Amino acid sequence: MQPFDRFPLGRARNRLWLGFTSVELNSPQTITPMTDIRSTTAAKAVLAIGMMAALLLAGCGKKRTPQYVHIGPDSLPTKSYERGPEERFNRSDYVIKLKQMTSFYDVPGEAGYFMNGEDYGFDGLSFILTETQPGGGPPLHTHDSEESHIVLHGQVEYVIGDRRFTVEGPYVARVPAGVPHTFRNAGTEPFNLIAVFPDKHLSYKELGKSPLVKPAK
Repeated sequence: MQPFDRFPLGRARNRLWLGFTSVELNSPQTITPMTDIRSTTAAKAVLAIGMMAALLLAGCGKKRTPQYVHIGPDSLPTKSYERGPEERFNRSDYVIKLKQMTSFYDVPGEAGYFMNGEDYGFDGLSFILTETQPGGGPPLHTHDSEESHIVLHGQVEYVIGDRRFTVEGPYVARVPAGVPHTFRNAGTEPFNLIAVFPDKHLSYKELGKSPLVKPAK
């Protein structure tokens, strides 16, 4: 027998489809080994390319999922405000909902909630949670305690003291106590920022308009 003589193939259970053509594999057949290797390799390549194209098209067809949690007003107010909690809370509770916190809005484009820790049973922590729109941010301000910012997604421009820089989430930022600072959403979609203060009393002193926010025309 020659090395590349035809030899019988074992019985297969399925029909193999290649493009618009099928090959019946339910009965014994004979094939040429080298030809079969080439055709099988080509078929696998075609199948792999087809699957990759299908996955790519499926991904392009999906709606992009927002990378932030909507906690602000549905329409942006024209004036800044601060409003007390909508629902009552108990200092003995272990979970505090947004409607139990004080809400605020700073023109242009920063909404959020804050918790003065001592009012909620904390001995040494206070918090701010924001939804900051593109181009939005707070006024220039200071706090009596140091502050930490936690941002999981977004592009944020900062002024902290005499330093100005831009950073991409996820990150943790450090703001020293008493240092003037502010930030601006430098991206194209809103982001959520969580500010943590190691103090049960949240202090806030506004110094003026943010140097990062462009004045409205």
